[in-house]
Amino acid sequence: MRITIELEPADLELLAHALEASRRTAAQVEEVDVIDGAKHALDGLCAGSVPSYIRKRLVHVQRLIVMLEDEAWALPAPERQEVLATLAYFSDPEDLIADDIQIIGLLDDAIVLELLVRRLRRVLSAYERFCSMRRTLSAALEDRLALARRLAAERARLHARMRRASAAARVPAPV
Repeated sequence: MRITIELEPADLELLAHALEASRRTAAQVEEVDVIDGAKHALDGLCAGSVPSYIRKRLVHVQRLIVMLEDEAWALPAPERQEVLATLAYFSDPEDLIADDIQIIGLLDDAIVLELLVRRLRRVLSAYERFCSMRRTLSAALEDRLALARRLAAERARLHARMRRASAAARVPAPV
């Protein structure tokens, strides 16, 4: 069965306010604590009892954590803050819908994850390309210094491309 949820501007505004609270939380605590909170929240979920529509989105939480912890990627601060806000929201058991309510407790988390992963798609895509390049270069280059230089150049190129694409997406098209 497929159920579609239509979010109206007022619904999105409510989610935006909740996410803004998570941004403030993420800004007030250490990054490692936000990441640990997200890991703890993931560990506390019994995968068998989580509805599949939620389980499909939990993979995003894991990807975001891995991306933040990847020192070679060095995600820039603005994007990093957005990811941390997402993880802070996910980690909060008392967000819009209390997480311990069966079946629907994680529904708001799934919706927020879906919306933010869509917003972060350029960041995630750039990270996937970086990881692919790292695997390719690691297999081809034995010189670790040469590998580090190539990865740094690729990271800088991908960060710049990611930023340009995000900026272009925010500019309205001419009529």
